[in-house]
Amino acid sequence: MISRVCAFAVVILVSSSGCQVLRPIPIAVQTQQIAPELIDSEKSQIEVGRPNTIVDSVGWVLGIPSKILLWDRRIDNHRISEDTVLTMADYLEDNNLPHIKVRANQYAPLQDFKRLRKNKTVAWPWRYTFGVVTVAGETIFPGRVFGGDHFNPFTQTVHLFSDAPAIALHEAAHAKDFTRRTYQGTYAAAYLVFPLWHETIASEDVFAYLDERGENDRIIEANRLLYPAYGTYVGNGLGYLLPNASVPLYYGSVIAGHINGRMLNRKLHPSPNAAADHVPSASPSPTISAEQIHETEHAFASEMLSSDAPMYGG
Repeated sequence: MISRVCAFAVVILVSSSGCQVLRPIPIAVQTQQIAPELIDSEKSQIEVGRPNTIVDSVGWVLGIPSKILLWDRRIDNHRISEDTVLTMADYLEDNNLPHIKVRANQYAPLQDFKRLRKNKTVAWPWRYTFGVVTVAGETIFPGRVFGGDHFNPFTQTVHLFSDAPAIALHEAAHAKDFTRRTYQGTYAAAYLVFPLWHETIASEDVFAYLDERGENDRIIEANRLLYPAYGTYVGNGLGYLLPNASVPLYYGSVIAGHINGRMLNRKLHPSPNAAADHVPSASPSPTISAEQIHETEHAFASEMLSSDAPMYGG
């Protein structure tokens, strides 16, 4: 009974007024800590894995719980569209992040281990302990199958498996946040203790970025996705404090995020050409193709993307 009351209280308190918990606050970057060895002008900064019907279908099925949790068919759908790729390209250029590698539905553990070795912005004790464990985890449990969009600070790599620009921007914002940190290994370890700190910074930067660009359509999507995603971390944190009520607190926080995000969207108006809300539907997002990459007039994307990006082991 107490656990149900706690969960109900979370939903009511967070969503009753549609409060802007995640304010548009840009990440303030005064200096950047970048390993020059990670900048490779001869290779694409954004690499897209080659489609594999069997592997991607298995990944789509395994991603159903995440799709339901965030109520969006594009989560862990393993089909990254041109829109998501170009959104990521814009953010990397606008925030001067030439050292960040983006793997869009790609499995490349050998290359990631090489990037781990080259990333001197993280002290070697962190790289060869926590760093090795994270890359080993990505190797044994590949996101190409199990999904899970994330940024790995030890390799300075964003791994994308969802075709949602708001999610992509959030992971890129983590990269921006880490780049300004002097002790990146310690900051990464702090994530294991209190991830809500990092998640708040990244999400608020996304809202600031979209607000500055005046992209109401993107803000609407971000409200709808980032708030329930944020709720998963709030729920986990509350669960540690009240372990007996951890499950209802977790799902209560996610539901509160959904309600709050949608209440915030009532105050916004999408452009006339905005696409319909991406709730689960039968129509998949178009995937980016080699021809689309080469034909696009987007100058930065044409410089960064490559249609023959290798996918190792996948």
